[in-house]
Amino acid sequence: MPTEWSEIEAHKRLATLQVLFKVARLLNDKALTQLQGESGAESIRAAHLSLLPHIPQQGGIRLMDLANKVGVTKQAVFQWVEDLVGLGMLERHPDPEDRRSKRIGFTEMGRQAILHGLGVLQKLENEMRAHVPESDWQGFRNCLLRLHDVLTQDNPSPPST
Repeated sequence: MPTEWSEIEAHKRLATLQVLFKVARLLNDKALTQLQGESGAESIRAAHLSLLPHIPQQGGIRLMDLANKVGVTKQAVFQWVEDLVGLGMLERHPDPEDRRSKRIGFTEMGRQAILHGLGVLQKLENEMRAHVPESDWQGFRNCLLRLHDVLTQDNPSPPST
C-alpha cells in the first residue's frame, strides 16, 4: 500500500523539531524578502546569509573551514564570499598561522548589516507575538534559550528536576 502525502504531513505536524525547522525557514524567507526590498540589499541571497553564523566575531575563518561548516564546496563558498567582499560586508586578512592562507572576517559595514538584520528579525518577532499569548511566547523563548545553552555547551547535561 503506497504512503499517502496526508500521512506524511500528519507526521510532520507531530514532530516538534520539524515544525520548528519549517517555521524557521518561513521566517527566514520573510526576513530575506524584507531585506531584498531595501535599497542596497537587493543582491543579498539566502546562500550569503547561510555563511554569517559560521564566521567568528574575532579572528575570522579560513575559506575551507567555512565551506566545511556550511556543507558546500570551497568553490561555492568562494563565490559567496566574493559577493560579500564586493558588498563591503566581509574582508580577507592574512592568517597568522599560515602566511599562504587568508582569513575571512566581518568589516565594520558587515557588523552594521548584522545589527540591521537583527532589527528586521525583531520586527518579524513582534508580528509573530501578536498571534500568541504573552505567557506562551515567554515559555517558548525560555525553552529555546535553554536548548541553545545545552547545544552550545561543551558537556551538555540535562537540567535537574
